[in-house]
Amino acid sequence: MQNELTKQLGITYPLIQAPMAGGVTTTKLVAAVSSCGGLGMIGAGYLTPFQMREQIKQIQKATTKPFGVNLFVPSSIRTSEEEVREANQFLKPYLEKYNLQPETKPLLPTELAWEQFEQQLKVIVEEKVPICSFTFELPTDEQISLLKEHDVLLIGTATNVKEAMLSEQKGMDMVVVQGTEAGGHRGSFMDDSKSLIGLMSLIPQVVDRVQIPVIAAGGIMDGRGMSASLCLGAKGVQMGTAFLTCKESGAPEIHKKAILQALDDATVLTRSFSGKWARGLNNVFIEEMKAYEDQLPDFPIQNILTKQLRQVAAKENNMDFMSLWSGQSPLLAKDQSVGELISRTIAETKAIMHLK
Repeated sequence: MQNELTKQLGITYPLIQAPMAGGVTTTKLVAAVSSCGGLGMIGAGYLTPFQMREQIKQIQKATTKPFGVNLFVPSSIRTSEEEVREANQFLKPYLEKYNLQPETKPLLPTELAWEQFEQQLKVIVEEKVPICSFTFELPTDEQISLLKEHDVLLIGTATNVKEAMLSEQKGMDMVVVQGTEAGGHRGSFMDDSKSLIGLMSLIPQVVDRVQIPVIAAGGIMDGRGMSASLCLGAKGVQMGTAFLTCKESGAPEIHKKAILQALDDATVLTRSFSGKWARGLNNVFIEEMKAYEDQLPDFPIQNILTKQLRQVAAKENNMDFMSLWSGQSPLLAKDQSVGELISRTIAETKAIMHLK
């Protein structure tokens, strides 16, 4: 199962664990994936530079195998105080339910967001992290040059052909292409609302237009999805929900249980929790906020406004107000270890593709 992707990444199998931000990618999960021959990834989108450095050091102690870090690239925040006030009005009944005060100052200046991003890049360089992927945008030319000078392999994220082509033009060494089946937030950065192409349609269209290795993501849960992706021209796959329900994952147990019990039509796309389209299990909050989705502030503002609600709901195991991110294949999810998931997926892929 060796190819140009596995050789560049220094891994045994062309299988990457999706960098799910928000606590899912624990040190135990990332280290286990890398130790089992895949590529473990830290979802560092919400981590401070200090937290990121600490986890990198922990993983370096836990495994000698390559692993990577995923960062959210900041974008200009387009919102107003009026929009924030309106959003808080929509949230008022839910906040009152838990005696929570509304977040009135969620406006992080763009300059500060870029400053934090620069600090995260500095940690990548200083800790000699071999692989870095990006979501929601692409770094600047200067930032890309800096990382390449330090031999960091760069992976972009795309949800359509244009984004994939731009990733290659800007200097990404590989690109993850995410179909609309993918759980959570996808890496759209040209037009979030229109990047709804299914993965099996997206892979060959991207493969025909870029020279860099393509990594398939979205709804892949086993060797069947991996085989299909490789046959269509992808050099590897990235799996998220399959790893989210693993024993080593940091997802709340109620989140894992919800996915393991979900039906095939349980997921929906919503802006209600974060202000950016994301796929998750439908619940009361999503249904009741659907009427206001177009009026909500963009990510990360809405994400900040709902943070307290999501945290309290998780503590009380109340699935009605949690963001239960999931890809479109929940019926294929299993309660298993990372080792069991990877060994089964690779065995199935080899059998289907008649590989030794």
